[in-house]
Amino acid sequence: MTLFYIILATLAVSLISFVGVLTLAISKKMLDKILLILVALAGGGLMGGAFLHLIPESLQALGEGQDATKIFVFVILGFLLFLLIEQYLHWHHHHCAKGETCEQDEHHHDAKPMSRLILFGDGVHNLIDGLVIAASFVVNPGVGLVTTMAVALHEIPQEIGDFGVLVYGGYKKGKALLFNFLSGLTAVL
Repeated sequence: MTLFYIILATLAVSLISFVGVLTLAISKKMLDKILLILVALAGGGLMGGAFLHLIPESLQALGEGQDATKIFVFVILGFLLFLLIEQYLHWHHHHCAKGETCEQDEHHHDAKPMSRLILFGDGVHNLIDGLVIAASFVVNPGVGLVTTMAVALHEIPQEIGDFGVLVYGGYKKGKALLFNFLSGLTAVL
């Protein structure tokens, strides 16, 4: 029965990725106005999560008298890794000069590199959310329910921001919803 609760809870959290469907009723002009706000929300959420939660928690876990250099090296390596990935994806993203026509090859995508990074990062994030939810249900169904609610509340603004980044990055609304949902399904794994 615990497995059923885990699957149900992670599916419910994954469905939150469809919060972007609310934008389907918004005109293109209005969406263009709020798109940068949604992108800023996504960036702010990531930066806030890292600098206000993860790094302080890592420093606290070190304990007294231990060198924090290792933590900050990993933070810098994380920034560099995503910079390199973004540069690699950007290098493979080709554009045509004005007035020219490009031949579309099978590797050409319309989305900006940051959109692919968001999908990758969100997939990893949701996988970890799923592991946290599963572990909490193993402890106790009550703990699992509370954890699921906490994760769901945390996912709403994050998924809105991710949807905004995907649309800003060149995805059509429907495609952004689909890929955002597929990324959310990693919680079920």
